[in-house]
Amino acid sequence: MSIWWNRVWPPVVAVLLFLAAWQLAVFMFDIEEWILPSPSGIAREAAAGAEGLLEHTLATLRLTLIGFVIGTAVGLVIALILHLVPWLKTALYPLLVVSQNVPTIALAPLLMIWFGFGMLPKMIVITLVCFFPVAVAAMDGLTRTDMSMMNYMRMTGATKWQTFTKLELPHALPSVFSGVRIAATYSVMGAVIGEWIGSDKGIGYFMLLQKSAYRTDRVFVAIAVIVLLSLLMVGLITLLERRLIRWNPKHQEK
Repeated sequence: MSIWWNRVWPPVVAVLLFLAAWQLAVFMFDIEEWILPSPSGIAREAAAGAEGLLEHTLATLRLTLIGFVIGTAVGLVIALILHLVPWLKTALYPLLVVSQNVPTIALAPLLMIWFGFGMLPKMIVITLVCFFPVAVAAMDGLTRTDMSMMNYMRMTGATKWQTFTKLELPHALPSVFSGVRIAATYSVMGAVIGEWIGSDKGIGYFMLLQKSAYRTDRVFVAIAVIVLLSLLMVGLITLLERRLIRWNPKHQEK
């Protein structure tokens, strides 16, 4: 408990000090609300529109979870295939890197033209932002297997699949979860971008409406929701990681 508390209180204090400085600056310099609302004003607006905001938040959360699961699965499958087929990794890995150089937001109009305004283009957007960190982290973890243990497995007559499932995959899990945590934060961003493509609900849709109305306070409310959703996703992945990787000393200390 003490270790957990020592890790939590510094960022909490930093955030509180930042919000206090923000509130004080808005008051002292008499900044117009439409330019930069105060934290208290943002909180009031969030409370006033809580019911409608909750509906948008749940829509984004649903989209995020579905897309995150699909993107993570795609990343793991790609990592598995490229690890088991080395020549394919040599051929395709550079293409994976190049795929990340195209801004996702730039692909949005094309996805809208090709696939319309339904769920499919949104799922593609989230998958594109999620699969790469998972695939890279998983491939990196799989290549860090202890060679002495690898040789021992071969000496005992273990098949390639047995070596993978009993040795390589378990030891790669910490690296895999590092990539999954990154993908978890990206999935929220991907969901919001997907809602920008075309949607009638969700935080992304909510942001577009408030931007058009010059409601800066509500845009900040949407940003706060996005941050909270990202923290929730990372927290869920961290909890799952601690449940699954009990043998790792680094996780036993948490």
